[in-house]
Amino acid sequence: MPIIRNAVFALLALFASAALALNSSAPRKYLLDSNASDVSAKVGFFGLASKTARFPKMSGEVLIVPGAPERAVIDVTFDAAALEASDETTLKRLKGDKFFWVEKYPTIRFVGKSLKLKSPTRGTVSGDLTARGVTKPQVLDVTFDSDPVTAPAGGAVSFTATTTIDRREYGMKSYQVIVGNKVDIRMRARMVPQR
Repeated sequence: MPIIRNAVFALLALFASAALALNSSAPRKYLLDSNASDVSAKVGFFGLASKTARFPKMSGEVLIVPGAPERAVIDVTFDAAALEASDETTLKRLKGDKFFWVEKYPTIRFVGKSLKLKSPTRGTVSGDLTARGVTKPQVLDVTFDSDPVTAPAGGAVSFTATTTIDRREYGMKSYQVIVGNKVDIRMRARMVPQR
């Protein structure tokens, strides 16, 4: 009987270790904490200064696969209608049909399809950015506050992401003498585990 009991214990231990291994490699789903996340866009103004707009409302989901960061997916939507700017004139122009045209296109969306880590906390996310009904491939440089692949399950993960776009590619071609064409985008986001 001790032999059978030992075999049963060994079998249970094997199942437990297999379950732990499967659980540790299971995809981790996160929701963006909208209260701790936002996006800013900075553009040159008259070639001497810059103006910054903010998108304080965003939502989305992130999927990270431990051991397979290239399978990560980030799907984030920004509320363009909630856009904030430094003054009313700029705000009106940015929301109008020459720029984001929020009445027709109330959201901006980024869908990242692959995460390439250059170090445990730095890498790039390749995906598609959609603004004003135009979708273009875009790469974000990302920095995590901790290693997202080995972070303990159940904990929040924060990151910042930056990229530069050419606004003309998204149909925003007005005021080129006054406003620069390159727009620096910076996103900070906090991801909380999806329950």
